[in-house]
Amino acid sequence: MTPAARLAAAIDVLAAIDRDRQPAATALKAWGTAHRFAGSGDRAAIAGLVYDVLRRNASSAYLLGDDSARARALGMLKLERRLDVEAIAALCDGSRFAPAPLSGAERKALAAGSLDGAPAPVAGDYPAWLDEHLARAFGDDRAAEAAAMASRAPLDLRVNTLKTTREAMRTSLAHLGAEPTPWSPSGLRITLGADARSPGIHAETNFIKGHVEVQDEGSQLAAILAAPEPGTQVIDLCAGAGGKTLALAALMRGKGRIVATDADKRQLAPIHARLARAGAHNVEVRAPKGAADPLVDLAGSADLVVVDAPCTGTGTWRRNPDAKWRMRPGALDLRLKDQALVLERAARLVRPGGRIAYITCSVLEAENAAQVAAFRVRHPQFSLGPPAEIVAPLGSRATDFLAAVRVMPEGLLMTPLRTGTDGFFVSILAKR
Repeated sequence: MTPAARLAAAIDVLAAIDRDRQPAATALKAWGTAHRFAGSGDRAAIAGLVYDVLRRNASSAYLLGDDSARARALGMLKLERRLDVEAIAALCDGSRFAPAPLSGAERKALAAGSLDGAPAPVAGDYPAWLDEHLARAFGDDRAAEAAAMASRAPLDLRVNTLKTTREAMRTSLAHLGAEPTPWSPSGLRITLGADARSPGIHAETNFIKGHVEVQDEGSQLAAILAAPEPGTQVIDLCAGAGGKTLALAALMRGKGRIVATDADKRQLAPIHARLARAGAHNVEVRAPKGAADPLVDLAGSADLVVVDAPCTGTGTWRRNPDAKWRMRPGALDLRLKDQALVLERAARLVRPGGRIAYITCSVLEAENAAQVAAFRVRHPQFSLGPPAEIVAPLGSRATDFLAAVRVMPEGLLMTPLRTGTDGFFVSILAKR
């Protein structure tokens, strides 16, 4: 397919998303099924265009003064892909399979339009109802922070130090352009171009052998800041598919005990194969059975309880731009209740002198600092350490990292703008 045909296809997919109110992944799959002539490169390029439009939904519509699928696609080409008017016009020449030629109004908007004076939800490309929440988190910086969350994310890998080293994997994965991440000592980063297909990491020998896992650097850092010590007992309370469980096992060098569980046993399904592949032999998985608590025998015994709390996922918008436009206020209310409940469970499991690492992939103050503050009112025996103590596990990187993150009394917040990671909040609560 020509670049013009790919653009026309992306506009069709966007129109289907608007018309049928369906997730982007569903609309893209339906388009691919109906157009089997399109190769994998074509499908990847079309998906890239669609997701880039979703990243810049509000600002593109504002720029063109029109929220149609076509207008948003044209606006995205200028705002996200940085194309000038003539380059966009070349894609819209009205030839077979290409979009119709630019109108006079479209040319004028693309040439002279700007986001100067645009309200924060437009400049930052997020739903207007979230403005008050982002204002609490970032104040006047919210548009810039949200715009960074709308950018394209790299592909981050965590090197499994139970089996190999970062330098060995950097050499082995040089054909993918893998380079060390700036903060995590076990991270590698692959930067992807606008039309690039995500590399088939799962087919790589190093992945199959358990040498690397896909994990955003922010998630890697959250596990590092939790500071699990070899030989201790750790409970991963919201283990899900096991991403942080694997990171914790590597940090503990396979020594000690990790008990991994999740309220939804279906989320645990992939964890067994991942543990076996990684060689993480000190992990015990406990799935819930009916109403019985699978951790009832561990009350008051854990040195560290890791709470990778269920959250709105606002910190991962750059990986899933569709999610921010589908998010509704009710989802936040539900997550706040879930977080309070899981923190109460963690409080029962940690021993005196032990710690809770409360982690979210959200940037919303209600899910982060406010949740921790409310927990401490209910449990005054838990204290918060100084920020410098939290980042100490990063060693030589600690000072620079502390200068980069957003620091608050209740914890630290990583963001794409500040740390180049997904948005992650980390709070360390010690039980006196």
